[in-house]
Amino acid sequence: MKHRIFHSTDLPERLPALASELGVGHDELLEAYSWGLNHDVLFVEGDGEQVRYSICSVNIEDVIEHPLARRLYQRLKRDIPTTLVPRYGKNLATLKDRWLRAWEQAYNILINKIPSHHVRIAWLRLGGAKIGKGSSIWRNTEVLGVENLVMGDDSVIAWHCQVDARAGLIIGDHVAVASHVLIIAGSHDLTAPEFWSVSAPIYIDDYAWIASRALIGHGAHIGRGAVVTANTIVAKAVAPYKIIGGSGAKPMGERPHELNYKVGGKGLFTLFH
Repeated sequence: MKHRIFHSTDLPERLPALASELGVGHDELLEAYSWGLNHDVLFVEGDGEQVRYSICSVNIEDVIEHPLARRLYQRLKRDIPTTLVPRYGKNLATLKDRWLRAWEQAYNILINKIPSHHVRIAWLRLGGAKIGKGSSIWRNTEVLGVENLVMGDDSVIAWHCQVDARAGLIIGDHVAVASHVLIIAGSHDLTAPEFWSVSAPIYIDDYAWIASRALIGHGAHIGRGAVVTANTIVAKAVAPYKIIGGSGAKPMGERPHELNYKVGGKGLFTLFH
């Protein structure tokens, strides 16, 4: 099984600190790390500046035979802001996951069309989403991975968006996501006959603005105050306050650094949103 979710670009450099944290020797942890790479628990792709380290995105903790590799996997899971997919079967984890998927499908088919901000937000919160004060998700926007969605205060996701939080989606305060934006948490390994899934958390920091019809791909980190202009595709880190757009999401300018405003996504006319 090679379904995987991105962890970091510097995992080997973290091993000494992780060995200390786990109370084991560095050589012991290095052996467990190598075992994990050889048994589809951990993954490394690319090289040089393009190297990426991932862990299995299906929660295989209880079937990892190597005791220290199991502890390492358990520790690395905590760095990723999502609930890993359970190993499906006759167990409580599967039942909980199926219930959550039914809950979010009810939202996407019916609840997200109800002209009441309070009903929609309450439904998402009951499904596990953490949505801050004054934040709003407007009508006809679909949410996947509801339990992994985190929004700060005074942020808004507008009409007809697709919000995929299955690998973890962390949105800060005063963020504006315009209409028809796609936020996509993952893809598939195009080189693998088995079509393994690949995914990564997405971070959108305070005061960022995602303009209409942009596509935010898995692994993107939109810095504080940054702007992704309309129809732009981005799946990389965007520096704070930078304005990017066009083919290749190229830099186009920079915003003021003293941003101080409210998005105001929830107000008098929320009924119609």
